Amino acid sequence: MTEPTNNSTATEQGRDMKEEARGVWESLQRVFSQLGPVRLGSTIIFLILAVLIARFSWDTPLIQEAERALYDMRASVYAPSIKKDDRIVMIVYNEDTLKLTGQRSPVDRTILAESLETIDAVGAKAIGIDIFFDMPQDDDELLVASFKRMKTPTFLAYDDAATNPEIDYAQHEFLKGFIDRLAGTNVKPTVIRLVTDSDGVARRWSKLPGSLPPFFAMALAGANPKFAENTGAIRYLVPAVADTPVFDKIPIEAFADPAMAEALGPLLKDKYVIIGGDFIDRDRFETPVASVTGAVGEDKKMIGLEVHAHMLAQLLNDDKPSAVPPWTLWVAAVIVAICGGLSALIVGNSIKVAGILISQGLFFLIFPFVLHKIGIDTLTLPAFGWGLGWLFGYASVGSAARTINSKQRAFAQNALGKYLPKSIAGEILKHPEKLALHGEKRKIFAVFTDLEGFTKLTHAIEPEMVAALLNDYLDRLSEVALEYGGTIDKFVGDALVTFWGAPIAYPDDGERAAKAAYALYLAGEEFRKNVPEGVPKIGVTRVGMHYGDAIVGNFGGEGRIQYTALGDAMNTAARLEAANKALETKVLISREAMERTGLDWYRPMGKITLRGRSTPVDVFEPVPDWAEKERAAVTAVIAAHDKGDTTAIQALVAMIAEIGTDPEKKDLGLVNLLKRLQKTKNGESYALG
Repeated sequence: MTEPTNNSTATEQGRDMKEEARGVWESLQRVFSQLGPVRLGSTIIFLILAVLIARFSWDTPLIQEAERALYDMRASVYAPSIKKDDRIVMIVYNEDTLKLTGQRSPVDRTILAESLETIDAVGAKAIGIDIFFDMPQDDDELLVASFKRMKTPTFLAYDDAATNPEIDYAQHEFLKGFIDRLAGTNVKPTVIRLVTDSDGVARRWSKLPGSLPPFFAMALAGANPKFAENTGAIRYLVPAVADTPVFDKIPIEAFADPAMAEALGPLLKDKYVIIGGDFIDRDRFETPVASVTGAVGEDKKMIGLEVHAHMLAQLLNDDKPSAVPPWTLWVAAVIVAICGGLSALIVGNSIKVAGILISQGLFFLIFPFVLHKIGIDTLTLPAFGWGLGWLFGYASVGSAARTINSKQRAFAQNALGKYLPKSIAGEILKHPEKLALHGEKRKIFAVFTDLEGFTKLTHAIEPEMVAALLNDYLDRLSEVALEYGGTIDKFVGDALVTFWGAPIAYPDDGERAAKAAYALYLAGEEFRKNVPEGVPKIGVTRVGMHYGDAIVGNFGGEGRIQYTALGDAMNTAARLEAANKALETKVLISREAMERTGLDWYRPMGKITLRGRSTPVDVFEPVPDWAEKERAAVTAVIAAHDKGDTTAIQALVAMIAEIGTDPEKKDLGLVNLLKRLQKTKNGESYALG
């Protein structure tokens, strides 16, 4: 016996995979077809827009304001707190200094020269001067002499007019010449330029041309390869105790007083000393941590010298947050857009859907804070862009899904509308549980129809003609039933079974059912008159209608179900339809149904006992073209017969004689009623069969 080979198994697996791929492709084709080119194109464009927003929100007008606000919040929440950084001391020109020296711009250089002598003498680690010497003063020689005597490494502010539009050519030439005079001394140039975002907030390290001297913090602390090309976030420190400064700040005039200078001198030993201005009207910057410092009004702004102090402290702490690689931001943007799109397709109960959406929202809100907390540089991290990109993805796919659902719903409603009225079909689509697999007892109006002689006709013409005639006939009757709000139960050959009162009941079900019953007969008559040539004569459409109990619902199995009605109402309506043949009527309605229609166009057709039933039924026939007195006359005859008055039937004889014997006008139903009344007495029931 030969063992099955692995090749056959692999072949079967390959075939299964091809079938699955074909199924996926066909599903995609259906989706694309339902969307249409315009909607599909707009969906793709919005998804691309979602990715771009999620990636470039920091550079997008309006959105970048939200990104900056969120970053400032993260920077404030997780800013390192410190009692005081004793490594750095700021010596400042302030408003009192200006009053003392009587010189505002440029600042007095004599007081600086005197202070440098003191600072140099106490052994500071390094000195940085955040002041441009870009125009001549009378005391320049004194200051130059002090610079030349400096033993402490000193760094003097410098910038290039070619890269800094705030410095004109003349200023640059004087500044360059001033520094050139100090060549060979311990005084070196440094760049003090701070870069701010378009909102004026200093959040990031300055990116400067390589042709310039080292940046202020790098010059003071020494080169650090990690910070060489750093353009990331400034890690601002915040005070651990409110109203306590992070760095000591001493007015420069204190060092011009020998006694004060002697007392303050030891505070500067082995410290980084930075000198600059502290004025209310210039060189002040907004920072991300302004709200944490407790300052208010103009005091919330930080002088440029203090910004440099924070950058120097960050460099000394070797605290450079890890940068986020650009490719990861692209990946995140794509994932965000996809998550938004998939979220629009989530189905289930509202709690589940709300839970998923809320969790994603919380993730977008919290995750950037987590990254910031663990040392990731979240400056330029598109946190708000992620949320907005998700929203665009959700809206684009959600809109496409609604388009598809709308078309599928229209298709389903159209298909369901072949069996149910549009109003009921719409209600079922809104509440599918109304078509659950179960039955319930309901009071309904059941209507049966049958086409006389159609079975015999099928043997006399070609099958194709039979199919065409039957489809035409049932289309006409279905249209009538649905027009009057009926639920089509089933087709049995040429018979149509419909009912009113389920799955949704309305107060006027009886009236609409009765009008539909008569309209079904008329539709059958119209069909008879329009059959093609060569087709034998087609019989009349007979209709039966009854009101009573039925079990209504979906019956069958989960794989195949049928919405139908079972019970006495259906059986009685079917027997009433069949009774038309014996009574030579067109439409027969039971008393139970007639009394609930609210119409007055009936004539009584006596009391009959239907085949297979023991309980008599009073039946009526709709004659809307009869005058009221004619219907009343027949009603009076039936009432007299019920009382045993056999002479009353003479009124029927007179009515029949008045109609005449013309086959086209002869009322066969009335003649049949006369015969039945003549064979019964005292309101006896006439038994059929």
